[in-house]
Amino acid sequence: MSFFQSSNVRNIISSVFSKYIEDPAALWIFASFLVLGCAIIYPLDKMTAPQETDQDYVTYPAEWAEEVVEHTDDSYPVNAQTMIKEPDTLHAKYALLMDADDRRVLFQKDGYTKVPMASTTKIMTLLVALEQGNPDSVVTVSEYAASMPKVKLGMKTGEQYRLGDLLYSLMLESHNDSAVAIAEHIGGSVEGFSQLMNEKAKTLGADNTHFVTPNGLDDKDHYTTAYDLALIASSAIENEEFCRIIQTPSYSFHEQTTGRNYTVNNKDRFLTSYEGAIGIKTGFTGNAGYCFVGAVQKEDRRLVSVVLASGWPPNKTFKWKDTICLMDYGSKAYQRKEVVRKGTEFGAIQVFDSKEGGMITPYVAESVSLLLKQGENVSFQVKVPGSIKAPVTKGETVGKIIVEIDKQPYKMLPLYAKENKTLLTYSYILKNILFRYFMYQTVDF
Repeated sequence: MSFFQSSNVRNIISSVFSKYIEDPAALWIFASFLVLGCAIIYPLDKMTAPQETDQDYVTYPAEWAEEVVEHTDDSYPVNAQTMIKEPDTLHAKYALLMDADDRRVLFQKDGYTKVPMASTTKIMTLLVALEQGNPDSVVTVSEYAASMPKVKLGMKTGEQYRLGDLLYSLMLESHNDSAVAIAEHIGGSVEGFSQLMNEKAKTLGADNTHFVTPNGLDDKDHYTTAYDLALIASSAIENEEFCRIIQTPSYSFHEQTTGRNYTVNNKDRFLTSYEGAIGIKTGFTGNAGYCFVGAVQKEDRRLVSVVLASGWPPNKTFKWKDTICLMDYGSKAYQRKEVVRKGTEFGAIQVFDSKEGGMITPYVAESVSLLLKQGENVSFQVKVPGSIKAPVTKGETVGKIIVEIDKQPYKMLPLYAKENKTLLTYSYILKNILFRYFMYQTVDF
């Protein structure tokens, strides 16, 4: 408590008022004394008031944190009979399952190893093309683009295509020549477009990915991880036009100068064989093996799976089996639970040197829901200062809550002040004292 909020000061002022209220000379002497005293004592009061430091932060015990999840869905944990074993028979050397909504990894098998990814590269090619290109612009085919190996559209040097049409060629039938034509049109060159792809990867947190081609043909400097590819895919399916393209069964278009017609058909078998499937992209090269990135939309979740090096010829179906195994696991083993509810309030914080006095109430402004499986434990660290100095603005950050899954930090949320607290200043005190003496106004300390 500050000097001006102490009960002793209040008692002194009260006794002085009652003794000298009828004596003008005494009033002037006391007012002068009060001004001098305030000028000396208030700076000392500020120096000695509690300061907010890291040592002042309080970490609430785990049992207290049960308040955070009070009244949330009590269907979790699931009973033991519904516990699903993690996939252990995958053909893929590298695999990962991600909650696309919050980017949390639900399962992984060597998911952080850098490996080639074949035509799953084209997920990023399409994403960058949608963000950087004009679908109605005209793409002129270079000699280099026309020279790409199969799988290819068969475009010829000098031909012209609408960019928006080539995006379907890129994704539905994975044409390598279309990928290069798109890259040169938007980036000026394959190298320039690869730079755009790498920049986009960094913004998505795909820090262990490096692109040198837009089509995914083998190159020692062209690689990703199952985790990074899941991040890229999770971002891609947030783009409505991306999803519309990859879900199109068949698409027809023509070359702009000759009118030559093309029809491309979707080769993604997963799209029509799994309930809720969104797509996304297959891939194969000699180094990468069979690859597939898949996505599923369920009632309360979106899942993204990645399988890389899921067999080599003739085992073309391994990637589908692996993907279904991962999606079944994500659909059955996990239940969604709200672990932090928006508006939850926490222990009050003492505020010093405020006009209003008293405490402020920290609260959390957003909810957190998670896909959780049997045996996963959610805990919390709630950190707020033991005390704080005015001023405090309503909505100001005054602490934080850290959500942990099995003792590992998952997400940090700020805690905000629910009330305003105005700073108690020397001028405010003096003004009110003068009002009390000379204008007979009541002073509210």
